[in-house]
Amino acid sequence: MERASGLRDAFLAAAREPVDLGADGITTNCGFLSLFQADIACHVGVPVATSSLMQAPMIERLLPVGRRVGIVTVNAKTLTREHLLTAGVAPDTPVAGTEGGREFTRAILGNEARLDVAAAERDVLDAGEALIARYPHIGAVLLECTNMAPYARALSDHLRLPVYDMISFVAWFHAGLKPHDFGHPASTPRPWREAK
Repeated sequence: MERASGLRDAFLAAAREPVDLGADGITTNCGFLSLFQADIACHVGVPVATSSLMQAPMIERLLPVGRRVGIVTVNAKTLTREHLLTAGVAPDTPVAGTEGGREFTRAILGNEARLDVAAAERDVLDAGEALIARYPHIGAVLLECTNMAPYARALSDHLRLPVYDMISFVAWFHAGLKPHDFGHPASTPRPWREAK
């Protein structure tokens, strides 16, 4: 959250290890790690998906004219213009956070051992409601924090809007790494080509 200060080299080393063992793609689990997207991708030489925020431009292009994607984050105050820009997100994208709630932000950022699931869900729903109240032209919601994924269905049902999260992003990402087999003979896996 604090720009992961001093952790860049640790992230690069952690990403390199599975690639050296044969991984053909790398993901992370924090939307704020968009700051390291370019560094990690250059370092490992395979496709990298650091942040659910990277879905925002595509989601917005799917929506009717005049509709926007809105972001629900663990802390709107610390989701900066730089986080958005490095993920390819327009800096004027509507954002709402759960930091004013009772449970979610406190437990996640406090690294608590226990979380009241019902209260955390209520915080996510409240943030979604606040987003729509402030920006009525929202056509879909994107959850920044991976820990919000268990509440995506409840939020979608509550707002009656599409909701995307890190799970939807990884499913899409993996579909490109391992395309569906329509009955073709299995091909031999091959390493990714390094950029020249």
